[in-house]
Amino acid sequence: MCDCKTREVASPLLPHIATINKVIDETSNIKTFQVAFDEPGVLENFGNMPGQCCMLSILGVGESMISITSSPTRKGMLEFSIVKVGRLTDAIHELGEGDKMAIRGPYGNNFPYEMMKGKNLLIIAGGIGLAPVRSLIDYALDNRDDYGRVDIVYGARSTDLLCFKYDVFDKWPKVKDTHVHVTIDREEENWNGHVGFVPSYVEELAFSAENTIAVTCGPPIMIKFVLQALEKMGFKDEDIITTLEMNMRCGIGKCGRCNIGEKYICVDGPVFNLSQIKKLPPEF
Repeated sequence: MCDCKTREVASPLLPHIATINKVIDETSNIKTFQVAFDEPGVLENFGNMPGQCCMLSILGVGESMISITSSPTRKGMLEFSIVKVGRLTDAIHELGEGDKMAIRGPYGNNFPYEMMKGKNLLIIAGGIGLAPVRSLIDYALDNRDDYGRVDIVYGARSTDLLCFKYDVFDKWPKVKDTHVHVTIDREEENWNGHVGFVPSYVEELAFSAENTIAVTCGPPIMIKFVLQALEKMGFKDEDIITTLEMNMRCGIGKCGRCNIGEKYICVDGPVFNLSQIKKLPPEF
């Protein structure tokens, strides 16, 4: 008779229950949810890094992959900024402080923040695209002496659709050698800032490519033209980084929903540099 004992191994598909501690209205259709796990020790062992994602779910409704908005330097909580775009996100937007959601992860690779040390950072984002790179921005600013100049270029269609207004207008600009450049697509009454699309604004600002890593995230059409602008400005493919959070479903490369050529976005990404992206098949 075998006296072997079965060793319990945590499944990468096993969700943990978390409680919502705070809800922040970012725009008319975007909310940030600050959560903490109910089970002691889960967050301390979570090991999330800037750029990674989690699968959020509500029992009986569904689940979806969402970027972690907060930096791992912010202890005791996770933040997720969520656009109201469908059945699950509609349900999440109905939740308030004290309500529960299930979280599994973290999944994917991360922004190469160790490789970025000693470099200048150019962060370019549009709309909700600021959410994934916010984790990197806060990580760099919380470790300010490890990085050079930080420039953040951020845009949205209108002022109403700008996310993280406190960070963008109050907090980040006060950090040493950190510069925030904000633009909206069309002129508005009482807006005295820049007007124009993000890619053209990046070219107008004429950033130096020397010793600089550029990171961009936003609508696909914005990313396409930002990548072209950075190439024209002399950035090397290896120094241009973006995220491809497309059709991620299982998080562990089993379902095949996020497969592009030989890559699985949930395992090999979602963070890629331009050199890697250029090797992907035309379907991208």
